[in-house]
Amino acid sequence: MAKHHKAIAQTSAKMAALVVAMFIFAVWVMPPIYDVFCDIAGLNGKTKGKYQAVEATADTTRKVQVRFVATNNNGMQWQFGPDQELVEVHPGQAFVTHFKAYNPTNNVMVAQAVPSMVPHNATDYFFKTECFCFNQQVLGPGESAELALKFVVDQEIPKRVNSIVLSYTLFDVTADSTEMVKQKLEEMAGELRNHSGAMQPELKLTTTANTITQ
Repeated sequence: MAKHHKAIAQTSAKMAALVVAMFIFAVWVMPPIYDVFCDIAGLNGKTKGKYQAVEATADTTRKVQVRFVATNNNGMQWQFGPDQELVEVHPGQAFVTHFKAYNPTNNVMVAQAVPSMVPHNATDYFFKTECFCFNQQVLGPGESAELALKFVVDQEIPKRVNSIVLSYTLFDVTADSTEMVKQKLEEMAGELRNHSGAMQPELKLTTTANTITQ
């Protein structure tokens, strides 16, 4: 009986030690590992919101490469990409570039671009004064758009950071943007009426299918 109690006590002690070890690992070891992984993958590199531009002098003694990457989330059928995949800018220099979007479907669609950046600490020095990611984008069937991005890299960016990758993932948010779809359909119906005159007053909207019927 004594041996049985002793075995139970030893097992309990081992379990307690294991719990303490797991706690130490979770609190002290895991965060640095997670941070390193996020640094590599750029998971923490969410860019900041709109920045109010201030007058600054460009540092012409330095250049920072900015590479643009565009991807579509699952289910997004648009064609989407940057006009320039790689640019070089001086810190403090305001720069303008564009992305192109094209809706090849027969439906009105609404998209939301979500940015991320590598290395993630560059987000503290990369400021967007205008970006298509600030708002949802709506395109009708076969419609295309030129999407502006205006940014500046802060002069205080660390000298070791000489290359930045800015990625945009495009999501289909049509199902959650019924009001925007309705407005776009009304706009399209108005354009059809203008082109066809008073001959076709029976044009109607079909919002459930994102189409216009006669």
